[in-house]
Amino acid sequence: MAVFVYGTLTERERVATVLGDDAHYEFAGRATLEGLHRVDGRYPTLVPGGSVDGRLLAVDDTGLERLDRYEGVETGLYVRVAVPVTGAAGTDGERCWVYVGDPERLGVGATWPGDGPLRERVRTLVSRSDVVVRDHE
Repeated sequence: MAVFVYGTLTERERVATVLGDDAHYEFAGRATLEGLHRVDGRYPTLVPGGSVDGRLLAVDDTGLERLDRYEGVETGLYVRVAVPVTGAAGTDGERCWVYVGDPERLGVGATWPGDGPLRERVRTLVSRSDVVVRDHE
């Protein structure tokens, strides 16, 4: 499975440290997330509008579990959502994971539209808009 990374996880050394020696992973190429843009607070996160360049990181189940732990998914610091992928041959129709941090907890002066938990607001916006990852490889 693929994960779009746009912050500290674009660094090979950081990925190696987070995932460890027994997880299988590889950088699958450059990509752009359209419909969300990066803002920096305590850690980078995404908010509606614009675009952000990053990379696709292919991971196994163990790697995804470790990324969830690193991103604080269990505590609600970040949520993980599926986003459609388009672009390179064979990627149209696929989905990849994207981590979105809680702007309030990260000290970012931005909000997500709607009511309810962040996870639901992000999923609603992604499902109702043109948010997509364009694979450049």
